[in-house]
Amino acid sequence: MTPARQFVIEADGGSRGNPGPAGYGAVVIDPVTGETLAEAAEYIGVATNNVAEYKGLIAGLRTAKALVPDAPDDGGVRVHVRMDSKLVVEQMSGRWKIKHPDMKPLAAEAARILPASAVTYEWIPRERNKHADRLANEAMDAGKRGRQWEPSSSTAALDTPRSSVPAALPPVSGPPGDAAAGAARARAALNRPAAGASQVAGDPDVAGTPQVTAGTPQVGWGVAPDLGAPATFLLLRHGETALTPQKRFSGSGGTDPELSDAGRRQAECAAEAFAAYGPERGTEPVQEIVSSPLRRCRETAGAVAARLGLEVRIEDGLRETDFGAWEGLTFSEVRERHRADLDAWLASAKAAPTGGGESFSEVSRRVAAARDRLIARYAGRTVLVVTHVTPIKTLVRLALGAPPESLFRMELSAASLSTVAYYADGNASVRLLNDTSHLR
Repeated sequence: MTPARQFVIEADGGSRGNPGPAGYGAVVIDPVTGETLAEAAEYIGVATNNVAEYKGLIAGLRTAKALVPDAPDDGGVRVHVRMDSKLVVEQMSGRWKIKHPDMKPLAAEAARILPASAVTYEWIPRERNKHADRLANEAMDAGKRGRQWEPSSSTAALDTPRSSVPAALPPVSGPPGDAAAGAARARAALNRPAAGASQVAGDPDVAGTPQVTAGTPQVGWGVAPDLGAPATFLLLRHGETALTPQKRFSGSGGTDPELSDAGRRQAECAAEAFAAYGPERGTEPVQEIVSSPLRRCRETAGAVAARLGLEVRIEDGLRETDFGAWEGLTFSEVRERHRADLDAWLASAKAAPTGGGESFSEVSRRVAAARDRLIARYAGRTVLVVTHVTPIKTLVRLALGAPPESLFRMELSAASLSTVAYYADGNASVRLLNDTSHLR
């Protein structure tokens, strides 16, 4: 059996006005040599950016298929599409619903060109999509002059030399509609040690967190491999309860308080903020919601879910620390009643609160395991994670590779937002900490 021809497609679209004069560009590339095999571009009149992006995708797929005119429909061509449109990549990968009436027929047209099993999608930043972007701008420039783009006048290939095409297409894995390259690589990365991974000596809490060892060669920013879209966790602390203003220990081993009136208002403010997320604001919409099983988190998550029309999934590993006999007490009260235990707790992550509570070491292992489950489940997606102070601080600490004592050096207000992105190579990036701007 003749092996399938493999191509990389980079596509882009633009609109000067949105809607306004619009055009698209697409380039078909040999994945091994990086050679440009074909280009396509067209001025399409007045349209939106998203319409132009879809038109570019369609042109790229048709151009690739035309390069192998005799290929069978069931496997003669395999392509890997790289675009800087998160909307198109997520919708064509089956992870986002297509609601806009202008997008549905375009997506259907793109899906008919090649079998779904023959196409994978990957988001790339705009600076890595310069060739297609240049073609789209050439098409719009031609339209401004009352003409159409002509291959003979294009300089896009000369102005954007090829430097970072994958040597081979990523393997397709996972269920239908989940064949994005970033997701496949993330799942694979979770099943093998990261290069140079080790645990920090004397810190048993850094479970599953890759640390760079001395002598490990590092890849510079300019030549780093494209790892696809990260799993992005929007870490929302629950809203206030009656215990929050009093600064009382409120974990998972005592009462399970509900949100106060102030906490409910905070949850609604968060819901309003997340409802406004979208590409036009430079933010990715929330695609999934995961919550601690405790009531205050479920109520906070429920307010957002009702606004976004999403379901809330419960992850037990995200529950707050069990503070044992300290539950419901203030710090001063604990110092008065359990001074020796408190001093030990402050001095060591292995020390547990009085009365059979959880040590920070135990919490770190639990949270790290929950993190790994969520990364594997939601690779490449944006997830709202509603949880508590200790789990959020732990996720930030592990992402930074910081020591356990850093837990005492972070402030997390009620209903505050922090963000961590997890990449396919096992690395993480802290993007935000303790943001409360949505509450003002």
